[in-house]
Amino acid sequence: MSQKIENQLNLALDATEAERQRSRSLNVGYDEEENEWELILKYSGSLEPVRELAVYVTELTGGYVIIQIKESRIEELAALPEVEFIEKPKNLYFQVENGRRVSCIDEVQAASSFFSAGQDIGKESGEGVLIGIVDSGIDYENPDFRNADGTTRIAALWDQTVETGLPPAGYNVGTEFTSQQINAALQTAGHEERFRLVPSRDISGHGTAVAGIAAGNGRGSQGGRYRGVAPEAELLIVKMGIPGEYGFPRTTQLMRGVDYIIRKAEELKKPVAVNISFGNTYGSHDGTSLLERYLNTVSERWKNVICVGSGNEGTTAGHAAGELESRMTTEVQLAVQEREVSLNLQIWKSYVDEVAIMLIDPSGNASGRIDERTGIQRITVGETELLIYYGEPKPYSVRQEIYITFLPESNFITPGVWTIRLVPGKIVDKSWQMWLPGSAALGSDTRFLRPVEETTLTIPSTASKVITVGAYDALTNAYADFSGRGGRNGIQKPDLVAPGVDILTAAPDGRYTRQTGTSFAVPFVTGAAALLMQYGIINGNDPYLYGEKVKAYLRRGAAPLPGIREYPDERVGYGSLCLESSLPSA
Repeated sequence: MSQKIENQLNLALDATEAERQRSRSLNVGYDEEENEWELILKYSGSLEPVRELAVYVTELTGGYVIIQIKESRIEELAALPEVEFIEKPKNLYFQVENGRRVSCIDEVQAASSFFSAGQDIGKESGEGVLIGIVDSGIDYENPDFRNADGTTRIAALWDQTVETGLPPAGYNVGTEFTSQQINAALQTAGHEERFRLVPSRDISGHGTAVAGIAAGNGRGSQGGRYRGVAPEAELLIVKMGIPGEYGFPRTTQLMRGVDYIIRKAEELKKPVAVNISFGNTYGSHDGTSLLERYLNTVSERWKNVICVGSGNEGTTAGHAAGELESRMTTEVQLAVQEREVSLNLQIWKSYVDEVAIMLIDPSGNASGRIDERTGIQRITVGETELLIYYGEPKPYSVRQEIYITFLPESNFITPGVWTIRLVPGKIVDKSWQMWLPGSAALGSDTRFLRPVEETTLTIPSTASKVITVGAYDALTNAYADFSGRGGRNGIQKPDLVAPGVDILTAAPDGRYTRQTGTSFAVPFVTGAAALLMQYGIINGNDPYLYGEKVKAYLRRGAAPLPGIREYPDERVGYGSLCLESSLPSA
């Protein structure tokens, strides 16, 4: 075990290949055929010693790098003085499916005024500003992303899944398509011929919907009724690369995408607003993971704003929390639904506090007392194998993680109510928190029986320098309770909320569709950030209107919501997006 290696990666390296295959989390980033890992590194000094060990290296901004490396060489890698910390990738989840499930709201007619915010404020429409979207791709044929003459509004498209062409300079996967190539495809008459020339598709429609809200021009609707917030902004699109098992993209693909967008914006000498509508629940939720730290670092390069959704975990019952008391055992009950094939549980606490654990399955089989011990601990409870890993504090965090992986001995984890006991030793700081994987990775009935809705933000929305966006229902002017919330981690998040319930937006094949979730609240703010940068940078009113300054203006202009008396609030931050009040001249 190396202290330079994150806890989950240490556990994965200690686990057998069979255990990795049975886990949905331990095998993320691992190529079984090549016995190689994709890893995220923070380094200082020369990168050459890393290059000598790795199969390939992708250098990112600010001392971050993504590598592919043989498992047998990871120990050598960790021993390099240039390497500061190593993490494995995590799966990312679309932030829409659960929003539909938990909102329980009948379809309402979306107010078109929300899609024309940029048209009601002077001449701000996004002209001269880029909007970058890292997502599932885009329907580049859609009229909402084309100019009046039929040419594309996409300045560049990097499809990480297409290997038939050349990747962008400095990257080793996918194919980059220029606006000239897209225009050449659009000039052809046949649909299939277009996709022969530019074979990039948005299968899920998620990225197309996000782009439509942020920057669609509404040319596919009568009178442009369904135009987005910044209808004249150019687009930089990244379709995240080939998802691993279970169909989810990875944090490494997101990091490459953000890096590319900001480098490309700098090359084009245009400010850029970046939209991220993905997240996961793995981590301490205090901004200390390499992904969060990277976003903070890259936010200081060039003229950019990064906007991230707070996630849809507010009411999923995937978070529990409390305080430990000396000589008093704490019990947490976890319901596991039928046919759950894999499950992991994170327990985060202060390293100062000493805690043993015990797990009891629904049949009453108990693990016995599990004390802190270096390395992996394997315990069988009934028909479920448990892998337990007590982590140590890392260079960027004083918190300690206890990571538990549930692996069924047959096909499924024993269903029913499990009990997790926290047995205190020396207790000083008291607080503890538990998280399950994001709801998109679990059955809907796998949940804590006494959940805590605070601190349900998904990562990377907990990064301090991004703009974190929650959702509200614009029809009722009420907070959308599925939206992720801040709270016990000491970070003031979210920053604000935007409409995220039954939003009418662009879909593949030139259609429009209704979407719910924080995924679709974020692009309202991304588009608004683009308009602010146009006002400041492009129109010459304030050449420094980017980054934290945009966040400050959006916070100040946010409007109150009924029933919320004190701001900032753990649910809605500083209030709901109000672009007109956020303009410096307003």
